Amino acid sequence: MSATAARLQPATLRLRTSAPAALTRVVSATEPIALRTASPSEADAIHGLIVEHLAEGHLLPRELGEIAIHAHRFMVAVQNDQVIACAELAPLSRGVSEARSFVVSREARSLGLGHLIIEELARRATMAGFEKLCAFTHAPGFFVHLGFSIVPHVWLSEKIVTDCHSCVHFRHCGQYAVVRSVGRARQACVPLAALHG
Repeated sequence: MSATAARLQPATLRLRTSAPAALTRVVSATEPIALRTASPSEADAIHGLIVEHLAEGHLLPRELGEIAIHAHRFMVAVQNDQVIACAELAPLSRGVSEARSFVVSREARSLGLGHLIIEELARRATMAGFEKLCAFTHAPGFFVHLGFSIVPHVWLSEKIVTDCHSCVHFRHCGQYAVVRSVGRARQACVPLAALHG
């Protein structure tokens, strides 16, 4: 899906989140939802969405300043000027990128935004020349349905070097490593036996 606005099935959700000082969001499937690159002015909204969902235990905290600096790497879903979902496409190496800080607000879940965001990140990773898109998740089934494979953490050494060594959960991580090839299809290999006769 491109950055154009998407119309979803009619339904209106009005939920109150359980986090202290949580926001009340009204998400309407009859209003357009735009998927686009975040702007630095949306760093507060992205940070707020991440902080609001930390209690679920599926995200690592992020600093507001770091989000502001890397806002151009974030994909956001916006409805009525409200950020209702986000994810960052972070480079880990020349060939590997990561989908991180992936959050869909409680009110917008089951609208298909997570699927659209991950597919758009995969498209952007391909356009940027990465060969793989990875994620670390407590919900590997979601990613497997999108073409990812569950792999041992050590297969993503770029992530271990970049982030894991400094994480308080290092060696006690409850997350699954998932990876998907996103680069151009490689040429089919010809078996050596076919070349010799």
